Amino acid sequence: MEIFYIFAAITALGLIAYVLQIWAVRSTLKKNNEVLEYSFPPISILKPLKGLDDNLFDNLASFCTQDYPEYEIIFSLQDYNDPAYKVAKKIKDKYPEKNVSIVIEKCNVGLNPKVNNLIPAYKISRYDYVLISDSNVMVDKDYLKEIVKHMKEGVGLVSNIIKGVGGSTIGSVLENLHLNSFIVGSVCFLDKFLKMPCVIGKSMLIRKEDLEAIGGFKAVKDVLAEDYVIGVRIHKMGKKVVLSNYTINNVNEYWDIRKFLNRHTRWAKLRWRLGGIKYISELIGNPVFMSCLPILFETSRITIFFALFVSLIKVIGDLYLGKITDSDSSPMTYLLSPVKDLIIGLVWFVPILSNTVVWRGNRYIISKDSMLSPCPEIGIWSWRYRIVDTIKARFA
Repeated sequence: MEIFYIFAAITALGLIAYVLQIWAVRSTLKKNNEVLEYSFPPISILKPLKGLDDNLFDNLASFCTQDYPEYEIIFSLQDYNDPAYKVAKKIKDKYPEKNVSIVIEKCNVGLNPKVNNLIPAYKISRYDYVLISDSNVMVDKDYLKEIVKHMKEGVGLVSNIIKGVGGSTIGSVLENLHLNSFIVGSVCFLDKFLKMPCVIGKSMLIRKEDLEAIGGFKAVKDVLAEDYVIGVRIHKMGKKVVLSNYTINNVNEYWDIRKFLNRHTRWAKLRWRLGGIKYISELIGNPVFMSCLPILFETSRITIFFALFVSLIKVIGDLYLGKITDSDSSPMTYLLSPVKDLIIGLVWFVPILSNTVVWRGNRYIISKDSMLSPCPEIGIWSWRYRIVDTIKARFA
């Protein structure tokens, strides 16, 4: 029973951290961000596109209906054969009164494909305020007004709370459950209690002068977590990184399990390389996974009951988070929260076994601070990665 008590104590720590996350999310959503006076400077919205994301047309269209005086939208792609090009063209044709541009440029400045997409768009952007927004984001008409009002003196970057919406398949349901629990909880917890910027690149408003002061996009061209690194560098420069309480939608509708696993093995490797030893806090902070581990050593009524009890707490907590963030997930889907946490617990160990990531069809080696380097195609090291890939394929 000693093993059980050890894991029970760790689980209790995880539950305490989870309660603090819920508190942080609730506090962030309810904080008073009212600003008596603020201006509406022109904004350049950079939209890097690659492939057909779920709900892509409506996602892009939501940026063309902003209740905002002056802004431009720049869709950036690598080539005309990308299916996202036709969608971007339809958007431009549907909203001729809007300042919409499409830039097609094969850019290979760095190893980060998103940054390669952003650089050509940034070059032609006209305004001093730049908003980076992913293609799977959908917003309402007040989005620009809500995010820009935080750009006061001394603020270098503003990001938003992200919530997952949609969920027509099991993979997308799991993704949204994770976004609406672990991701939103972690971001708000770090912001409220530790005053650490944890920027998610789906929504980033920044001044050009501040971006240039940290080296521009080229400074993060070989970094996997370019959004996080930009936030950290802005913070180290002495500027504030603000988390807006205005929630935006990350649309995930038709994901399969493989896409969910690929995304989170990549993110796990990223956080391991960014956090180092602090990465262990994620395992401790997964109370469902920790509560199930004693069953491996001793299957008894108390170990099973304990795991079920902790899982029930997590279901209720995630359901509450979904309610306060106005999630569109069905209450019944939250019964999958413990299953998702068990999967994430297993994924936690992947970075220990592998240091490569596959992103947009390219394989990279990821090192400290999420720096990328090309994965060798020949030589003894290439065989290591091929063997690992073969094993993964067998068990996929």
